[in-house]
Amino acid sequence: MRKSDSEQLKRILSEELAQSDDVEDREMKSGELTARLLYIKTLCDPQKVQRFVIVPFWDLQNREQYENFLLSFPGSQRGDRVDAITEKLLQGFLAVFLGDELILFEATLNNNSNTKEANVETAVQGPQDAYTEKIETNLNLVRARYQTPTLRVEMFVIGTISKTKIALLYDQDLVNPKQLEDLRKRLQNIRIEVLQAAGQLEKLIEHRTIRLFPTMMITERPDRTVHNLANGKLVLLTDKALYALIVPTIFSDFFSAMDDMYMQNMVGRFLQTLRYIGLVLTLIMPSLYIIITSFNPEFVRVQLTFSIASSRAAVPYPSYLEVIFMLLMMEFLTEASIRLPRAIGPTATTVGGLILGQAATQAGLVSDIMIIIISVVAISNFVIPVNAMSFAIRVCKYPLVLLSTLFGFFGLIVGLMGLVFYLSSHRTFEVPYVKMFRKERKP
Repeated sequence: MRKSDSEQLKRILSEELAQSDDVEDREMKSGELTARLLYIKTLCDPQKVQRFVIVPFWDLQNREQYENFLLSFPGSQRGDRVDAITEKLLQGFLAVFLGDELILFEATLNNNSNTKEANVETAVQGPQDAYTEKIETNLNLVRARYQTPTLRVEMFVIGTISKTKIALLYDQDLVNPKQLEDLRKRLQNIRIEVLQAAGQLEKLIEHRTIRLFPTMMITERPDRTVHNLANGKLVLLTDKALYALIVPTIFSDFFSAMDDMYMQNMVGRFLQTLRYIGLVLTLIMPSLYIIITSFNPEFVRVQLTFSIASSRAAVPYPSYLEVIFMLLMMEFLTEASIRLPRAIGPTATTVGGLILGQAATQAGLVSDIMIIIISVVAISNFVIPVNAMSFAIRVCKYPLVLLSTLFGFFGLIVGLMGLVFYLSSHRTFEVPYVKMFRKERKP
């Protein structure tokens, strides 16, 4: 390779990759021997780089011997084309410039032993690995799936005491510049002593202090992160945290699971439709029970009306108290299942739920149909794939129950309209929260 070509190659590679904070560009000199190293730190094994590239440079101090030493390793090769070299660097190779020569040394980092299986956002057919508490490992998981030179990584340090490292990831060709600049300013304006979790970072970034629905998505899945990067979104990785933060996100993002993309289109659409049906059921079923039993029993067939009436014959108090009592019991069981140790949590809550339902109906505290309705409400709520949205929907049921208790069917309609208006008023990084149509790139 001619010297002019070599200098041009160095310049082009530096321009393509040097804007990311996880790219290492360093020069070593020992006597007359000079070498320049260019590689992506999160994709290369630091032990291989130190043992087989840096230490031999100081030991051999002879260009020919050093060059032959590097080329003796399997996978090492000479390079001269920019596109091929960039592709190799994104696969975990290290570029060593020795004068007019360029050697590509394979130093790929294998993180398979450090990753854990996803246990919050499970998938049937997709990848099973999840983020870890090391930001370098998490960057490696994303880089390994998103091998393009336009991926940028910017590092921030937040917390006067914790000094927590934050990595901002985005695709330079796809990202919205206004959203990127807005997020940078929000990160730079954060003033806090200790930062420990992605959820804590979400609250610090969000301008609106009082809100119910999440406007940013917290995920443990690298494949979901890569999918959103390919659609022009921004991702924040927090050191010592198991989750990534995706911004901006809209309402429909919280009802899509990664399995929808790995299955047939018709199957994926069907599953999304089921989730929206579950959303409607978990919101209105308790309120409809109050309306039918206390205000408008003519809404249903006569046989069902008589069945509900006979079921409630032994219940001594109004239907709204019955609904609130059972909703609160369901919330207690849900919280208990989350907080109890995993070894006893599922068993304790299952047994507790069965005993509570059986005893409550036998004692005449609640009707049999109420048990069925609460079960439907709980199952429908759990269909929502993202926990942050599931928690928000759990809260929304109670204002609707209150309005239905006071005003009947009219109150339910007003409550649902108010919920729609509230969602429509939201904007996340200047994007409408209930935007219905969007263009996505397939992962």
